[in-house]
Amino acid sequence: MDFRFDDPFRDICQQILDQNKTPDEWSEIESDDMFQHGPYCGGFDATEGEFCFSLYREDGEFWFQVSLEQVRQIVGGRLKYVTIRPSES
Repeated sequence: MDFRFDDPFRDICQQILDQNKTPDEWSEIESDDMFQHGPYCGGFDATEGEFCFSLYREDGEFWFQVSLEQVRQIVGGRLKYVTIRPSES
């Protein structure tokens, strides 16, 4: 299912870019709840090499992940959607 990025998630992406870290630097401080804003909770996962997020909505919990390059594209307005999947809970 496709999900269109909203302002709260773009704010998270801007926070990620503001830290100016490489994927290796993110791996050193990985955390699954480093970024929490509105319906989003997530952080960098060193195993995946991407930012993994939970999205909480009225119809359930969904998961998605984005790379650092995708974060740049989201902030720049070039990437507007992501595929989300139901959580495995």
